Amino acid sequence: MTSHQTPEREALYAALSGMHLSPLWQSLHTLVPPHPTAPYAAALWRYADIAPQMARAGEVITAHEAVRRVLVLENPALPGRSSITQSLYAGLQLILPGEVAPSHRHSQSALRFVIEGQGAYTTVAGERTTMHPGDFIITPSWTWHDHGNLGVDGVCEPVVWLDGLDIPMLRYFDSGFAENDTQDSQAVSRPEGQSFARYGYNMAPVKSLHQGATSPVFNYPYARSREALDLLSRTDAIDAWHGYKLCYTNPLTGGSPMPTMATFMQLLPKGFKGKRARSTDGTVYSVVEGHGKVTINAQVFDFAPRDTFVVPSWASVAFDCPQDDVVLFSFSDRPVQLAMGVLREQFLTD
Repeated sequence: MTSHQTPEREALYAALSGMHLSPLWQSLHTLVPPHPTAPYAAALWRYADIAPQMARAGEVITAHEAVRRVLVLENPALPGRSSITQSLYAGLQLILPGEVAPSHRHSQSALRFVIEGQGAYTTVAGERTTMHPGDFIITPSWTWHDHGNLGVDGVCEPVVWLDGLDIPMLRYFDSGFAENDTQDSQAVSRPEGQSFARYGYNMAPVKSLHQGATSPVFNYPYARSREALDLLSRTDAIDAWHGYKLCYTNPLTGGSPMPTMATFMQLLPKGFKGKRARSTDGTVYSVVEGHGKVTINAQVFDFAPRDTFVVPSWASVAFDCPQDDVVLFSFSDRPVQLAMGVLREQFLTD
């Protein structure tokens, strides 16, 4: 507890270091702090700056060569870690017309949030789904998946989506596995939309064969999410901190669609000036619609459509949308914190 050094203490510490021991009293306040002190920073990645580099990446390496042509959004305070928070990974993936990102699987859970472009698909466990901007798509842990861009309705253009994975979390537990498929594209064994037909209408088959903690619905279309937010904005009282905010759910359990990551969509109407809130789940945001400002602790970031920003654990966040309706997609490690009983939130009134 004290920083006062004596010859006897210095001799003790020297002996301990040679035995791979350390005195807890020298690090107790760091290990058990009075409040979270995230070692990563608030940051914003402007899509207008990233898009030219994505295009260059498309010129110098194919999706097949890269396996996944992704630019990792690396937190500036965590260089070399391929992490946007301590527990989460994020990156922007590009697939060009005619390309296939080959089939593989891994123990890490993944989400895709489509940023721009038409014509791509992803196939998960034999079911293919077409990707549209604003769609939230799940790749469950240890599930075969591949991506392609063959066009749809005569449209075939570069497609970019945000990848979110629990890579740092599994790296911490040393529980990551991966396997490449024997073919680039899976054989499609189920018609597109079958999963949504079975589970996406507040009903489920009487004899459901679905197993695991991940939602049986793996594409949550933006058209439906946006419609729900619009209806709420016309019928519900607005929340002073979140605007109109919905969490995606697993229709079989009512919980998060993935066991390690929670996902959200929120609408901040034009003129919204939110109060400050903070929580222990560091959160990654993708701007779907509109321009505005976000204040993270004392830092102010201007954001535009397709930008990505991160709010660290226990950092206060407030939104200001003077000119546009703003729609935000976000994800965090909230399900894990809830399971551990450590999630804490605070809604500030000043």
